[in-house]
Amino acid sequence: MAKEQPLIHLNNIIKHFGSVVALNGVSMNIYPGEVMGLLGDNGAGKSTLIKVLSGVHRPTSGNMMISGDTVNFTTPRAAMDAGIATVHQDLGMIPLMSVTRNFFMGREPIKKWGPIKLFDHQYANWVTCDEMQRIGIDVRDPDQAVGTLSGGERQTVAIARAVHFGAKVLILDEPTSALGVAQTSMVLKYIDKVRKNGLAVIFITHNVRHAYAVGDRFTVLNRGTTLGTHTRSQISMDELQNLMAGGKELQALNEELQGTV
Repeated sequence: MAKEQPLIHLNNIIKHFGSVVALNGVSMNIYPGEVMGLLGDNGAGKSTLIKVLSGVHRPTSGNMMISGDTVNFTTPRAAMDAGIATVHQDLGMIPLMSVTRNFFMGREPIKKWGPIKLFDHQYANWVTCDEMQRIGIDVRDPDQAVGTLSGGERQTVAIARAVHFGAKVLILDEPTSALGVAQTSMVLKYIDKVRKNGLAVIFITHNVRHAYAVGDRFTVLNRGTTLGTHTRSQISMDELQNLMAGGKELQALNEELQGTV
């Protein structure tokens, strides 16, 4: 099946920090309505790539295109305005603030009372409850502290917030790393729902099983370079695990150790 124009096109992205090469020629396409699993061990370059995509870092060389137009993000706000939303591991939430306040943080709806501007609490609560119910989560009280929610519920609040404010691409940084089985299932189901609504999802994870559960394509990073991009039909979960874990290196090490016994 012929692919449509990629929503994001990365061409030979290189990023240096002094003499350290963090990214060494990364190229990839991200399409609407798909989940791209981005896998790699610590130090593979995943975090740097996220920061390039989200406008935190500018690449040393290479170019990025959004819907066919070349972009050069200088700030995270510029990336957000282009529809790229990043949900970090810490979620960017304040536990003691309410679900609603976290949902609208930095984008609070305002109502005017003469010359006085006030936070439109009633409208914000209604939107928060409505958005959460759309994804199958019944918020008992939108004024409850977000810290009282489970880890999976907090993840979905962060994702729902990004979708509500117009994200076209969701970058999810290890969204299931600290979750139990039930909460992980909740998040993966919501990722699948977001994908079916036409958004592009970049799912960064160490967990091949979680990536394979919802991923359409998979890119493995190793020391700042890509080890290839594969569709689900092209690679099994075991093969993907071996590619990520350095199967050839492990095999060579095993043979070396066996030879010394």
